[in-house]
Amino acid sequence: MNAATQDLRPDLALIARNVTPGARVLDIGCGDGALMAALRDRRQVDARGLEIDPANVAAAVARGLSVVQGDADTDLHYYGARSFDYAILSQTLQTTRRPDRVVEELLRIGAQAFVSFPNFAHWRGRMSLAFGGRMPVTRLLPDTWYDTLNIHHLTIDDFRALVKERGWSIDGQWFLNGDRETTHTNANLFAQHAVFLLRR
Repeated sequence: MNAATQDLRPDLALIARNVTPGARVLDIGCGDGALMAALRDRRQVDARGLEIDPANVAAAVARGLSVVQGDADTDLHYYGARSFDYAILSQTLQTTRRPDRVVEELLRIGAQAFVSFPNFAHWRGRMSLAFGGRMPVTRLLPDTWYDTLNIHHLTIDDFRALVKERGWSIDGQWFLNGDRETTHTNANLFAQHAVFLLRR
């Protein structure tokens, strides 16, 4: 990770390093705008955001960012086709009601789409279920089953199958174990998080 992205969450740093300078970006589920601010300040990106949490919207706007309150499940149709170079959905896919439809919208809005998500097939999660009989609680997935925002527990292989089924193309894929990039080999077992760059 370089100095320009070291203060970002690891998946956001990966995305930031792979966005073309000067691009137009829509960050869906942008949180407090950390990625948008980094892209604006370090890559001269025209960044816009959509965020469901009003406190996060206020924090992003306080950074001087263009962010509106909205829901990825219901509000993406307001954006025109190919109105951005990139649509970004980071650590939000698993919280949406219909992830497949949300990704379809990302690929309508942006020429390319970054999607990052936790991999629920990571070996620690499998061990927790196999030997403890309970849903895992980890540093990266800190919430218990009854108070988590995650309503879809997908794996890297699940996502790849969806991509193949819909005929989308993968332009890039990166995998994280903790805060570090890891190999593609057996990523479904050994990666805790995944970042995909897609196009139609």
